[in-house]
Amino acid sequence: MLTPAEELGLSGLSLASRVRKSFFRITDARLAKLAERVRDESKKRKLVYLRDGQEESINTMLLPMTVLPDQIAYLHHVALTIQNALKRLAELYLEDAAVRELLRLSPAEEDWFRECMTPSLGDHNPIFGRLDALVDFISPMWKETLKFVEPNMSGIGGLHMLPTAGEILAEVIVPVLKEKEPDLQLELTRDIRELLMQEILEHLQAIGRPAAHICFIEPKYSGHGPEEQEALAGYYHERHGLKISHADPAELTLQDGEVHYGGAAIDIGYRDYSVLDLIQLQSEGINVEPMKTLFRQNRMISSIAAEIDQKSCWEVFTDPKLSKKYFSADERQLFRRHILWTRVVSDRKTTLPDGQAADLLEHIRKERDRLVLKPNRNYGGEGVVIGPATTQEEWEKTLEKAVADPERWVVQQLANIPVSEFPVLDANGKANFEPFYTVMGFAATNFGVAILGRASQKQVVNVAQRGGLCVVMQGRAPSRLQGPS
Repeated sequence: MLTPAEELGLSGLSLASRVRKSFFRITDARLAKLAERVRDESKKRKLVYLRDGQEESINTMLLPMTVLPDQIAYLHHVALTIQNALKRLAELYLEDAAVRELLRLSPAEEDWFRECMTPSLGDHNPIFGRLDALVDFISPMWKETLKFVEPNMSGIGGLHMLPTAGEILAEVIVPVLKEKEPDLQLELTRDIRELLMQEILEHLQAIGRPAAHICFIEPKYSGHGPEEQEALAGYYHERHGLKISHADPAELTLQDGEVHYGGAAIDIGYRDYSVLDLIQLQSEGINVEPMKTLFRQNRMISSIAAEIDQKSCWEVFTDPKLSKKYFSADERQLFRRHILWTRVVSDRKTTLPDGQAADLLEHIRKERDRLVLKPNRNYGGEGVVIGPATTQEEWEKTLEKAVADPERWVVQQLANIPVSEFPVLDANGKANFEPFYTVMGFAATNFGVAILGRASQKQVVNVAQRGGLCVVMQGRAPSRLQGPS
C-alpha cells in the first residue's frame, strides 16, 4: 500500500502530467503568439531588473508548476515554524555569547541593534521574510526533498514580480490549457502582496497607529536591482485605497519626534535597507536618524530583529547543543528533517552531519562533493561555490579564502537541486523542452504562505544572476491513487 505522503506525491505527479499533456497540444504557431503576449504583458507590468540604470526584462516560464492543497498546508506549517524560530534569534543574540559568536555583527551594527531592540518587540516583532528552499513537488517522497537553503528576513525580492507573473499566466496560458482539458482546475496560490499588507495592518493595529500613511523605503535612485517598490505602492493604492509613498532614506525628515515624507507623518515603513547600508549612508553624510527612529518606535517592517539575517542562522538550528537548549522537540525534529547542516567556516571541531564531532576544515577538504561554500552575508547568489562543480585545487583555494575572510563564510550540506523542463522557443518559433534548475521561496505568515519560484539553467538560481520566474499554481488531485496490494 502507498503511504499517505507517497500517494500525495504521486497525485502531484499526475496533476503536473495533465498540465504538461494539455500544454503539448498547443501548436507551435499558437504558442509563439502566446509567448509574445506574455512578453508584452511582462513589459507593460514592469517585470524588469535594473542593471546600471537599464531595464532588462525578466523571463517568465510559460508552463506553470503545480502544487496540491495538502502540500501547501504542510509547507505553511514548516515555513511558519522556521520563521517564528528566526524571530527568537534576536533575543538569543543578546542572552547567549555562543549565539552571538555565530551571528556576529560589526560594532556599529551592534550599536544600532542594542539601541533599537526596545521592549515592545517582545510582544510585536514584525518580520516579513522569504525562506529559500529546494523541493520536488512531484516526487513520491516530496517531503524528504524539502530542504531550506537560507533565510531572507528583510527587503525580499519578488513582492511585485511573482504575483504579477502569476496573473499574466492565469490570463494568457491557463485559458488555453482549459480548452484542451476543460475539467483542469488551476488557480493562483496566496498573493505575497496581500500577505504583506495583512501583516502591516495587523502590526499597525497592535501598536495603535492608523493606516494613514505607509512608506516603502528603498535605494530609490540606485539604478540597480528589481524595480518593485513603486509598482507595489501603485498596487496597494489602487486595491486598498491606502496612502502609500515610495521614498529614499535621504528624503525622510524628523519633526517633533515623528518621521515625515512629503510633508506627512509616516505611520509605518517597509524597508529594503539593511543597517549596514544605513551605516554606509551615514558615512556619506546622509541623515539616517529618521530610519533609526522608525526602528526604535517599532514602526518598521522588518524590525531591527531581522538584522540577524545570516546564513549562519542555520548553525544555531542544526547545532545539537544550541537547538536542544532553545527549541522544542517538535521544532528540532523539523529542523533535522528540513534544514541543511550549516557551519561557519573556521578552524575548530564541530558536530558533523552524521552526529560525530570532528575537525571542520578537514571535513570540508575531504567532502567537497557533498558541500557548498558561501559568503555568510552576501545575497543574490554572489560568491557561491558548489563543491562537485569545481576542482579539488579550486575548492581548497576557496576554503583558504573563506578562513581568512573577516566577513566569514559558511559551509553547507549539498542538496539535490530539483530540475524541471520548461518550453523554450527557438529562432524558428519551435518549442523545445529544456531542463532548468528550480528554487522556491516561501513567505509565511499566520494568514498563509506565498510561493515564489525561480528557474535557471545554472545551479545558482537567482534573478540577480539572470534567472527566470516560474509560477506555481494550485491544482486539484485526480481520483485516488492505489498502490500495489
